[in-house]
Amino acid sequence: MTAPVTAVVTAYHPDDRLAAVVESALLTCTGVIVSDNTPASSASAAEKLDDPRITVLRNGSNQGLAAALNAAVEKLPADTAFVLFLDQDSVLPQALVPALSAHFADEHIGVVAPTPWDAAHGGTYERAAETGPVVADRDGVMTSGMLVRRNCLDAVGRFREDFFVDWVDFDFCLRARNAGFRVVQDTSVLLPHSLGDRREHRVGFLRTHVLHYPAWRHYWVARNSTILAREQLRGNRRWALSAVLYLTRWTVNTALFEAKRRTHVAALLRGFFDGMTGRVSAKYLPAGSSYAGTDV
Repeated sequence: MTAPVTAVVTAYHPDDRLAAVVESALLTCTGVIVSDNTPASSASAAEKLDDPRITVLRNGSNQGLAAALNAAVEKLPADTAFVLFLDQDSVLPQALVPALSAHFADEHIGVVAPTPWDAAHGGTYERAAETGPVVADRDGVMTSGMLVRRNCLDAVGRFREDFFVDWVDFDFCLRARNAGFRVVQDTSVLLPHSLGDRREHRVGFLRTHVLHYPAWRHYWVARNSTILAREQLRGNRRWALSAVLYLTRWTVNTALFEAKRRTHVAALLRGFFDGMTGRVSAKYLPAGSSYAGTDV
């Protein structure tokens, strides 16, 4: 790709892996913006980055994923044609950007993404990627590894800061599709990615993988998926139903396999009720965070 690509890396208390992520991005991107939500009172590995192609934004507090993304987008160089979004632990395979950018020959594609790969356990997180076509249209894709056409980013607008963390990517992609852009995933392009504490559990002959998140993350998963399901109910009923089924399965798995099920199921239920009303419960903001919403 000859058009300039700027990588945006979001960070929160990053370790030394951040340098490896940035270095991998600089192999195929013209510049990197690190949007760091580490509180100003704490040191950050982002401060060690020293390259004129790197811009580090210290946001001062944990403002949430969406706010960190928006802060970086506001600092994009004027000549940026494509934006690559990465998490602080997503070391970029050198072939990823050229492979994904080839799809932009189709002017209707606004977002193209790789397939997230669980390097620790092997295999992809997404069942659809294992059985579907090599290039498939999606309702949404994961933020990390997402390559976005600049005019798509401009047309869709800011990431949704009232979501704070979870489902920010799907909200953006759904709005991109509503704006007339295709969102596609190339299942042949893999990006190592960690979702956190992911464990396998068995019930008889059945097995399932469960993410063991803190209670506050369960809250945002439930709240934001409920809001999106409500918003998509008329225009995209199929996706709204899939979101409801996803949340139902998440709640059942948490009730069955989470050691702290009492507090975690309570967080899910509160998230569901707040999602129905559009409110936010301040108790489920992580320590040291700030929030741009108005309903706390």
